[in-house]
Amino acid sequence: MPLLDIRNLQLEFGTGRDALRAVDGVSFTIAEGETLCLVGESGCGKSVSALSIARLVPTPPARYVGGEILLNGHDVLKMEQRELRSIRGGVVSYVFQEPSASLNPVFRVGNQIKESLKLHRPQFATDDEVIRLLKLVGIPAPESRIRDYPHQMSGGMQQRIMIAMALASEPKLLVADEPTTALDVTIQDQILKLLLRLVDDLGMGMVLVTHDLGVVAETCDRVAVMYAGRLCEAGRTADVFAAPRHAYTHALLGSMPGTGAARAMLTPIPGQPPKIDKPLPGCAFAPRCAHAEARCVVERPAMERGSACFAADRLPVLVHG
Repeated sequence: MPLLDIRNLQLEFGTGRDALRAVDGVSFTIAEGETLCLVGESGCGKSVSALSIARLVPTPPARYVGGEILLNGHDVLKMEQRELRSIRGGVVSYVFQEPSASLNPVFRVGNQIKESLKLHRPQFATDDEVIRLLKLVGIPAPESRIRDYPHQMSGGMQQRIMIAMALASEPKLLVADEPTTALDVTIQDQILKLLLRLVDDLGMGMVLVTHDLGVVAETCDRVAVMYAGRLCEAGRTADVFAAPRHAYTHALLGSMPGTGAARAMLTPIPGQPPKIDKPLPGCAFAPRCAHAEARCVVERPAMERGSACFAADRLPVLVHG
């Protein structure tokens, strides 16, 4: 049994004709010790899908209209509020992209970590456990930093505090939503390596939400590509990068800066992602796709061999540098 098994998840904002289908039939699984990347352009449904794992998308305005979210075999969509409180933090923990917006500026970081401990492991709500967690995420001199306020720390240090708070409950699944967006390249690399080490050491599963394909290539066992609320392609990261089977994945990889001969091959994706204010009958990427044919506009392709694209067998080979 996988740690997480999402089956045909459908989520809307609003009701009736004004409903916006933000997540449209998304399915993926994660095993213990495995890292999955959700990747795609901004607004494609990555973060909403990730927040849905613990039903953190508020209802209303959202409505879960179909599918299953099986966490350790139990459907999160059927849980009462008491059960949800036990899995939020206890089984699934989140690391968000703006630590300065998540940390309370008027409380010391040690007290904020201790608050998480009080909720999920009250017997360990001590300074010693807080210091252990700070050491675990690589905070130097944790005995002195435990009394710091968030503004006394750099962005990278604040993100490490957020990771320590997420780990305080010893979760089975860690969801990191763009955890390095606000950080410089050097600190970004440190945070990503820290997350991977923690996944290996603690045996957790991890969902990493990103739009950076470079991050995907370096960190994830498997990748799921999303567009307009739908899953375009999913598979082992090495396989997807070596031979993308969906035209959107192909276009994303083709627009990445490369080196050497590949640098001259960079091709931007024309147009903009579609609005989701009305149902899309065919492939959502068809209006921007160089390989689209007539049926792509009216017929929605099914997921076959890890891809939902009629052009899967006739995409050109990409040159990677």
